[in-house]
This record gives sequence, C-alpha cells and structure tokens, in this order.
Amino acid sequence: MPRRKRVYKKTAKVDPKYGNLLVGKFIGNIMLEGKRSTAEKIVYDAFDAIHARTKKGGLNVFEQAIKNVSPLVELKSRRVGGANYQVPVPVAGERRVTLAIRWIKKAMNTKKGKKTAEKLADELIDASNKTGVAIKKREDVHRMADANKAFAHFA
Repeated sequence: MPRRKRVYKKTAKVDPKYGNLLVGKFIGNIMLEGKRSTAEKIVYDAFDAIHARTKKGGLNVFEQAIKNVSPLVELKSRRVGGANYQVPVPVAGERRVTLAIRWIKKAMNTKKGKKTAEKLADELIDASNKTGVAIKKREDVHRMADANKAFAHFA
C-alpha cells in the first residue's frame, strides 16, 4: 500500500485586536471565501454585543464558551468482523477546541432572522452559561459515548 501524503501542521494567525490565537482560529473558521476582514468584523461585533449585554468582556465569555462546549470523548466508527461499532475515544487538546468551534459555528448558522454577529453573540452567551444548541450537541455526544461504553475495548 502506498504511503500517504505528508500532512503539514497548519498555523492559525493571531487576531489583530486581542493578539489571541484562539480568536484567530475562530475567525479563520468563520471566514468564507477568503474574506478575513468580514469574519473579523462579525466576531468583534459579537464581542461588543456580548459586552453590552452581560457587562463581562466578550473575550472572557468566548473563552468560557469554548471551554464549556469542548467534548471530553467522541465516537469513532470501528469495523470489527463485519459489524460497525461506535467506539468512544478520549479527545486530545487541539481537536477538542476544533470540535467546539465547529459546533458553535453550526449552532450559529441554524438560527434565522438576525445578523450573523447577533446570532454568534447569542450562541456564545448561551454556551458560556451551559445552555444552547452547541452545549446540547456536546451532551448528546457524551450520552452516546456513555451508551457505547461496552465497545471501548475495540479502541
């Protein structure tokens, strides 16, 4: 079997306003079609809206939201003897953040009828308070992993 292509580590840019790598990574994920300035505006507007509503810093709420949404375990499909099993495996540090960002973005996109920055602010506030769609996704993943604990020895 031929070797796979080497995967090079991608480095996220730090964001210009806070100098924070996590925010830079989030902006990179929000960005569509290479429009970084638009993505930055959405994220910073959301942070301002959060600050106006909660009187806490937007960055603090964002970091708390990421921490709350990050999963501890995830399910991986394993094929064993003709049957597929959903095997719970612990999630490593970088992937936890990636999944949290992905789920927050998806939760934001499911909402309708508001500006993107407002939707993002809503979801980040909800996530920092351990409510909302992204937190529900995390709970669902944990519940599924708990239900499939019997297959953990296939990992």
